Amino acid sequence: MPGCLIVNADDWGRDQSTTDRTLECTALGTVSSVSAMVFMSDSARAADIARNSAIDTGLHLNFSEPFSAPSCPAALLEHQRKLKQCLGRYSLARILYYPGLARSFEFVVAAQFDEYRRLYGADPQRVDGHHHLHLCTNVLWDGLLPAGAIVRRNFSFLPGEKSLINRWYRKTVDRRLARRHRVVDFLYNLLPVQPEERLQRIFSQARNSIVELETHPINPDEHRFLTSGEMLGQLGDLAIAPNFTGQIDQRHK
Repeated sequence: MPGCLIVNADDWGRDQSTTDRTLECTALGTVSSVSAMVFMSDSARAADIARNSAIDTGLHLNFSEPFSAPSCPAALLEHQRKLKQCLGRYSLARILYYPGLARSFEFVVAAQFDEYRRLYGADPQRVDGHHHLHLCTNVLWDGLLPAGAIVRRNFSFLPGEKSLINRWYRKTVDRRLARRHRVVDFLYNLLPVQPEERLQRIFSQARNSIVELETHPINPDEHRFLTSGEMLGQLGDLAIAPNFTGQIDQRHK
């Protein structure tokens, strides 16, 4: 089957500025889907916008940034505080399993799924994570993400871009992920946009593979690239897929 390019914006609903900048990109057609945060200051308004504008959304699980919605339950804030403190201790904290925090992980994940259902009126068909912490060991080993859901994989790198051990670990996690969930073929960050050859290589892969390009329009450099015409100019005749979930569903039929 032919490939496709999916441009997904993270942090939808984090705050009003993030939502508004992302909405500008969706209107221009340079962002095709978003990952929604819940229990944040703009989550409710962002959900209304997404439903009314038929924006393709998924759940952006958050273990690391304090929930900012005024109505966030105190118990949820406390469980998330424990996870944030543990996962933020050092860079490799996410690869360890924490038996004493299993209940907190389960509570925080379940609460965010329930809130997404309340705001969006449906189960999330896609799941990823703030700072990619949805791939931490507790979440994967305890099967906290629904089987069959589309789940974001690790970033893709060419040989030489990361150490052998780093690439081996990422591939091991991705293989485990693919046994229970649906994943894209490749995942890249939009930045850096220079040299231009980097994005051209990614766009070339998207002609034969499903490629997700992760972006954060609140970042001034990314917002400028997505709204100035540079993105569309570099794409040439390659179109951005109209939505995320539909492309993955078609590939896995």
